[in-house]
Amino acid sequence: MTTFHLADEVCAAFPDARVVLLTARGVRGGQPWPAASTALAELERRYAAGDFVPADESDPRIAGWHAAYRRFGSNPRRMRPSVDALCRRLVRTGGLPRIGAAVDCYNLVSVSHGFPAGAFDLSRIAGDVAIRFARDGDEFTPLGEPDAVERPRAGEVVYADAAGVLTRHWNHRDAERTKVTPQSRDVVFLLETVDAETFGAALAAAARELADLVGPHAGQVTEHVLDGERRVARLAGDVPLVQHPEPARRQGGVPGGGGEPADVPAARP
Repeated sequence: MTTFHLADEVCAAFPDARVVLLTARGVRGGQPWPAASTALAELERRYAAGDFVPADESDPRIAGWHAAYRRFGSNPRRMRPSVDALCRRLVRTGGLPRIGAAVDCYNLVSVSHGFPAGAFDLSRIAGDVAIRFARDGDEFTPLGEPDAVERPRAGEVVYADAAGVLTRHWNHRDAERTKVTPQSRDVVFLLETVDAETFGAALAAAARELADLVGPHAGQVTEHVLDGERRVARLAGDVPLVQHPEPARRQGGVPGGGGEPADVPAARP
């Protein structure tokens, strides 16, 4: 059983922080997720037509993250919050990356709702996870750079488990070790705000949309919330929000053929 902790010192520094955790068990990431693909294409179409304007740093959902980054000593224009980077990418290129079904889902919800989102492969997590300030001696291997080792500055907000740091600058970049791929079977998705008083209901709506997108492609999806009043979440023994039995496979392979795609890294930009 993996337990997530929101450290007391982070709660004290960011009293309105809230993280929604969606735990998806039995994820079938190697199969097509047509609803997510359609929704991504529709978002890009709406942006091209001028019917959707991505949030930018003047939007209070992102401005709050810029202020939080500065508070723990990071420059948000050099190490941008993940949602800020994704929205800027949509503006710059007219599209969002296609990485893998599960990752594409949380990127879609992130940009659509203006909240940072991410995910970890639970099978790759070592022990429990804490959202805490970085400490001397912490190490981080960035996504896509398996031979690199970074040492976060003490005081930076990070996710960390018993083996090392899983994100830099709260949600700027994910680690190589816990990336989500089409082979990931158990995944915890994250949606975050530092202003739950203002955006708590909107964050909950984003989480429901993400659960609806992931649910048809997982055995079950459960939800936990971390904030100042709920600082511990144990990802076991939950009543599912969404539950779907895994479809039977025809003898001889996966329905539709083709097998699993190659290992593709997840990304917070």
